[in-house]
Amino acid sequence: MAESHGEISGHDCRRPAPVQTFNHRSSKWVRLNVGGTYFMTTRQTLCRDPKSFLFRLCQSEPDLDSDKDESGAYLIDRDPMYFGPVLNYLRHGKLVLNKNLTEEGALEEAEFYNITSLIKLIKEKISEKEAKTTHSPVKHVYRVLQCQEEELTQMVSTMSDGWKFEQLVSIGSSYNYGSEDQGEFLCVVSKELHNQSYSSNTQPSEKAKILQERGSRI
Repeated sequence: MAESHGEISGHDCRRPAPVQTFNHRSSKWVRLNVGGTYFMTTRQTLCRDPKSFLFRLCQSEPDLDSDKDESGAYLIDRDPMYFGPVLNYLRHGKLVLNKNLTEEGALEEAEFYNITSLIKLIKEKISEKEAKTTHSPVKHVYRVLQCQEEELTQMVSTMSDGWKFEQLVSIGSSYNYGSEDQGEFLCVVSKELHNQSYSSNTQPSEKAKILQERGSRI
């Protein structure tokens, strides 16, 4: 808090002005130095949860060793980026996180300050997020591979990275590629995709659908 000292009638202007400090036991305002960042709030806000570290801080409990800096602010060695949302939760009861902050990080801070209602809220949010991830529909990407008969066994046996065989369609008679020994085949393979951004080309192509229908009739 910046101060300006002007001339006051009836007082000796040469006398140094007293340094303003906060009396934490009598003032309703409390000054906190969290990781080098200052926060100003009221004792009422910090005392929302009677079981929390911040409540005990306001009570100046003798068993709670809390240092103060030269301005009288309580020193707390925690991340100020997360303390802002924690303090706002105590003010209005809602958890609002910037996009660069995570629920997991906020949970660490809530547990440090022992704010029980906030801990419960964040754990519920994390559980909801995990449930959505677990029950998200499985997407498949399809590929159609063309090969000759002598290549078929090797191609199927060497498939990797989650690809699996779906359908085999003979096209030798359609394209008249000679004898049966040199028949041509189309092999439809698929792969499951989880938690990825899907584009239209991850869906079965029209060609793959037609080949699967043709193969089911063979």
